[in-house]
Amino acid sequence: MTTIEDHTLDSRNPIVLTSRRIDTPIGPMRAGASDQGLALLEFAEHDLPGNERRAMGQGRTVLLEDGDHPLLERLSRELADYFEGRRNAFTLPLTFIGTPFERDAWEALRTIPFGETRTYAEQARSMGRATAVRAVGRANGRNRLAIVVPCHRVIASGGRLCGYNGGLWRKQFLIELEARHAPGAPAQAGACCS
Repeated sequence: MTTIEDHTLDSRNPIVLTSRRIDTPIGPMRAGASDQGLALLEFAEHDLPGNERRAMGQGRTVLLEDGDHPLLERLSRELADYFEGRRNAFTLPLTFIGTPFERDAWEALRTIPFGETRTYAEQARSMGRATAVRAVGRANGRNRLAIVVPCHRVIASGGRLCGYNGGLWRKQFLIELEARHAPGAPAQAGACCS
């Protein structure tokens, strides 16, 4: 089971994460972890090495310090397996930095099965917040754990792709990758969305 650490630190004291760049088939990503868990995995086309400060929501500031960490090594292996179709779930402990509503939305994302999609309305209903569709969309947009917390599995009503910080082409790539490798998927599963 994945542990979720609720950071209630004073916003004047940054959260320090060990960080590194990870190359993937859909572009470089920046990952950040502490001993409590993985807290950051974002696409990083213009990523520069070195120390960097980032705002992470609720006034939380994160300081990224380049280095090695066992969780980052494990993440690299699990991402490689995921992209090769050998992994459909991640086993890393996670650290969520956000509001209680955002954390609820991110937990709801984690319940969407590999190879499936849900609409924002379905996600809101699964949280017991059927009228909070826009708030769910905003919370998904603040997800800082791309792929591992699968906001790419959420689509607009009618099957249309929308709202992905990594770009819609990446969202489509990830949905199609999972459709091809989902348990019970036909050998040549096509795209689920247009």
